[in-house]
Amino acid sequence: MRITLPLSTLLAATLLSGCVSDGMRAVDGHWTNAVSMVSGPQGEPNRIPLFVASTRRGEGATDDGRAHFSLTAIGVPQNHRPGAVERPSFGGADKSRHFTVLSKRNMDEEEFYGELAAHVSGRIGVSRDILLYVHGFNTSHDEARFRLAQVVADGGFSGVPTLFSWNSRGGLFNYESDKEAATVSRDALEKVVLSLARTPGVGRIHILAHSMGSWLTMETLRGIALSGHPDLDGKLGEVMLANPDIDLNVFRQQVARLDPHRVSIFVANNDRALSLSSRIAGDRPRLGAMDPAKPQDKAEIDRLGVAVHDISSFSTDFIGHGAFAEAPDVVRKIGAHIAAPRVQDADKQAIPDFRGEDTGATTVPQTPPPPGAVQKVETSPLPPVAGR
Repeated sequence: MRITLPLSTLLAATLLSGCVSDGMRAVDGHWTNAVSMVSGPQGEPNRIPLFVASTRRGEGATDDGRAHFSLTAIGVPQNHRPGAVERPSFGGADKSRHFTVLSKRNMDEEEFYGELAAHVSGRIGVSRDILLYVHGFNTSHDEARFRLAQVVADGGFSGVPTLFSWNSRGGLFNYESDKEAATVSRDALEKVVLSLARTPGVGRIHILAHSMGSWLTMETLRGIALSGHPDLDGKLGEVMLANPDIDLNVFRQQVARLDPHRVSIFVANNDRALSLSSRIAGDRPRLGAMDPAKPQDKAEIDRLGVAVHDISSFSTDFIGHGAFAEAPDVVRKIGAHIAAPRVQDADKQAIPDFRGEDTGATTVPQTPPPPGAVQKVETSPLPPVAGR
């Protein structure tokens, strides 16, 4: 295990600037030279473009699990409070006070990836990266879109936010049907991940998955690894699993196919949603409910070899299942985790040390990694993606 310190200690190392807003313009529904968020005029919402691949029926999909694609602009109100997704208690949304959908353009698959390639063209460094969000159980399409926009706004992500929206029914009593819907979406998510990795100009692909979406993500990455591409041929970045609703034994098999150093889990021992999931599964332990303070759980985490962030103290409600996005410090931590500069991008950069020590400005030599460092797995080029 790389990290077992409480998140409050790790936050001391966060070096993260605010959202970048220069250079982005919307013209006839197209974004050019775009970054993650552009500030609107006084009183107008800030605009965040999301690339969306969805297997939901309302997005034109059917039960066959095939994805449909769109480019959607989400409005974030200028009075937005970090950690919140401002929505009306009743009545229609006011774009000056609430998260809203400003525009949406449906497109076919080829156009989708062509637009994404144009979106990253001319960018440098981590701004070429993708943040792929895979939502969890009991999540509507709007909730998924607004949550990703909120994470991008609060975390300062400067790359390209992308959503994979699977067909959750959005009900507390639909756990089993949601699990089936997630299972049906595995092939579609695999195709999206491979296609993102093959898109010209894209840097790394970071994945943030929540709850049941973590199971879907790990099943997908396991399948890709079995096909001979465990790191997407150098394109896979950070895999962050927030409150993962995954059976512990299942996760052992999934992560065994990957480099565990790429995987971080955000756990909360007071997550009541995962407690319910465990009971539904016959009291089998869930990965996201592990407690690093318990010797038995700590020993298991050590064997897994993944990074662990304890967010139990950041829960903001009775359920405790959404602290990864609702606690501003946690979102900033996620943002810093994927914003760390890479060796090939600059000679001198400030690099956060996630053990809790600020290393400040550090000279990064353009030399091969030291002996013992995790090396890129050399594989054959990514296989062609069916239908592309």
